[in-house]
Amino acid sequence: MFSFFKRKRTADPAGEAPPAPAAEPTPPAATVSWRDRLRGNALGRAVSALFSGNPKLDEALLEELETALLSADVGVAATGDLLDDLRRRMQAREFADANGLLACLRAEMLRLLQPVARPLEIDDARRPFVLMVVGVNGVGKTTTIGKLAQHLQREGAKVMLAAGDTFRAAAVEQLKTWGERNGVPVVAQASGADSASVIFDALQAAKARDVDVLVADTAGRLHTQAGLMDELAKIRRVLAKLDPQAPHEVLQVIDGTTGQNAVNQVRQFQKTAGVTGLAVTKLDGSARGGVVFALAREFGLPIRYVGVGESLDDLRVFDPTAFVDGLLPARIGE
Repeated sequence: MFSFFKRKRTADPAGEAPPAPAAEPTPPAATVSWRDRLRGNALGRAVSALFSGNPKLDEALLEELETALLSADVGVAATGDLLDDLRRRMQAREFADANGLLACLRAEMLRLLQPVARPLEIDDARRPFVLMVVGVNGVGKTTTIGKLAQHLQREGAKVMLAAGDTFRAAAVEQLKTWGERNGVPVVAQASGADSASVIFDALQAAKARDVDVLVADTAGRLHTQAGLMDELAKIRRVLAKLDPQAPHEVLQVIDGTTGQNAVNQVRQFQKTAGVTGLAVTKLDGSARGGVVFALAREFGLPIRYVGVGESLDDLRVFDPTAFVDGLLPARIGE
């Protein structure tokens, strides 16, 4: 089981070793497997259907696979990356049967995803560690924050939330509900308050209360709304007055059902907010799933977490092996 974050410990100036880590928390109850959660994913269905019989190894099979990948939002560039080696090796007659091609597809998918599978690292020297969460409307930002806070707290971190989405009263109330449920303090102001001011006050409070991690919500905004996007830059400037390095992580939440539009979203948020990591939600059910490969290929940003369901334990540290195994059959006919 993956820890939900990595803790980076730094020796103090006197050369003393940092304190020993706390005992491992009691693990939660067993969660539903990746394969079960991704079973309804369109990419998994399409690839499984192609290999459900004993397909002939020819160009027609690769064309069908290309169509499946493009239809599942893998994107033209990432699809080309995945298919180039398959085509070369098939033409060289390196595959004894379709199982060989399937194994090669799995290896190529892992090659694309493994460089971005980097868990969130919280540096003990940066306390409070400020994690700012951004994204467009409706991606599941506030819910992701609530689940993230509960996971961090479960692993021993002292957490505080900042209700920086001041444009939606419902978002503030939702965040307060998560805080009450988990015993996590929430810093909030009246609806319509300046978001940068709320998060600035929260950072002051977090410093005073010796908090480990401050998770700051921000208003959902379209990546095309220049004024609201500029507000994210303002939040960074205001936080820098208290901590020049804050925020230490800018986590963008992406809806896995939005397809290639997610690439445009990340491009704009990265330019304005300095995104340092991604959380891709809603990858179960109706999601096409391929956007994960497109994002990995286009940006190389760490994919910290993925959401594969509604429950707390369905927000998971991104594990490329488990993800790919959840999409592909192990062998023909499985």
